[in-house]
Amino acid sequence: MAEEVILIMEDENNNNNSNSNHNNISVSVVIVGAGPSGIATSALLNSLSVSNLVLEKEDCCGSLWKKRSYDRLNLHLAKSFCSLPMMSHPFRTSIFMSKDDFIRYLDEYVARFNVNPRYCNDVEEAVYDEEEGKWRVTVKDTASGTVYEIASDFLVVATGENSQPFLPSDLPGMETFPGKVVHSSDYKNGAVFKDEKVLVIGCGNSGMEISNDLADNGAHTSIVVRSQIHVLSKEMVGIGMLLSNYLPLKIVDKFVSLLAKLSYSDLSSYGIHRPVEGPFLFKALTGKTPVIDRGTIKKIRSKKIQVFPDVVSINQNTVEFKDGKRRCFDAIVLATGYKSVAHKWLKDYKFLLTDDGKPKGKYPNHWKGEKGVYCVGLTGKGLPGIFKDSKAVTEDIYQLTLMAQK
Repeated sequence: MAEEVILIMEDENNNNNSNSNHNNISVSVVIVGAGPSGIATSALLNSLSVSNLVLEKEDCCGSLWKKRSYDRLNLHLAKSFCSLPMMSHPFRTSIFMSKDDFIRYLDEYVARFNVNPRYCNDVEEAVYDEEEGKWRVTVKDTASGTVYEIASDFLVVATGENSQPFLPSDLPGMETFPGKVVHSSDYKNGAVFKDEKVLVIGCGNSGMEISNDLADNGAHTSIVVRSQIHVLSKEMVGIGMLLSNYLPLKIVDKFVSLLAKLSYSDLSSYGIHRPVEGPFLFKALTGKTPVIDRGTIKKIRSKKIQVFPDVVSINQNTVEFKDGKRRCFDAIVLATGYKSVAHKWLKDYKFLLTDDGKPKGKYPNHWKGEKGVYCVGLTGKGLPGIFKDSKAVTEDIYQLTLMAQK
C-alpha cells in the first residue's frame, strides 16, 4: 500500500501537537529530538509564546535515560549543575541524582511546561527551501506509516551526541568471538554475568561504572584502558566546576590535580596514566570527561578488576593485548560511546555541522548555523551545556521572530 504523503504548512491561527493530526498545524520552529535538549528548547519557546513542534522517533521523552542506561546510573555531576531552564531539581532528591529521579524530573518538566512531542515520528530528512525561505522536514509516523512534510522558519537539531551506539571497527577478529557481545546501551546490570569472565572495552565513565557493577555481581572483570584518563571523585569535579566560575582554568586544574594525586596517588602501575594537561583543560581540548570514581579504583588496586592495554586481536574466546598477554573471556561489553547521526537526515547539514556531525561554529557560538538552523547539546558539555545552548537558541529565535513581525 502506498504511503500517504501530507504537506503541513505554517498556520498562525492553529497549534496542534497531537500525534493523530498531521494537518494544518501552526509551527514556527521544528525541534528534532525529545531528550533534555529538545524539551528544554520547547519549554523556553512555549514561555515566549513561540509556536514549536517537537518530533521524537521513540515513544517517550528522554529515551536514552529510560531505555538505554544501566540500572545503577547516577548523574555524574551535582544536581545544581544538571537542571533544565526554569525548573530546579527537587530538594528531596540526592545531590547526585539517581537515574529514576532524573527520569521523574524529565516527565514533570514536560508536563509543567506543556511540551507535547509527537512520539514515534521519525525525521527522514530536512532540507532548506531557498525559494520559500523555509525548512522542509519530511517525517514518518512509524505507528501509522504516514509520511508527511512540515514547513517551518526555524529548525533545531536536538538529537544530541548519543543518537547511535558507536561500534569500533579496530578490533581485529571480533567477528570470531563466540560469546555474548553487548554495547553499554543494552547493558542493565551484571547479574546475568555472574561467574563469567567479562572484558569491558572502554574506560570512560560508563566503562568504569559497568566494570564496578560487574565485579559487584560476581563477574571476573577486566577492562581495557586504551588512552590516558583523569580519575576524580564526584566531590573534586564539583569543587572544580565551582572554582572555574571565579578562577582561571589553569589554577583550577592545578588545585584539582593536587587533590587527585593526594587521593589516588600514581595509578600508572595499574595501567592508568594521567594526561599532562589538567582535567578541565584536557576536556576542553579533547572533549574527554574525567572519570568519576564510584569504587572502581579500589577494586582495580585489589585486583578484583584487571586492567589491560589496547586489544591487538581476538581469536575465538582468546583476546591478545598490546603488552603480549592473552586471556579468555565469556563476554565482551563495548563501552565505546555513541555518535551523532544528525548530518545523515539533515541534508543541508553544512549550514550547521561538519561532515562528522559536530557543530561548525567555535564555542561559545557553536549553536547557531545559517538559514535559521540551530543545535542544542552537541558540544560534549552535558546538561550544563544544554542549559546554556537552549537559552541562547531560544533568545535568538525570539528576537528574529519579533523582527519579522515589525
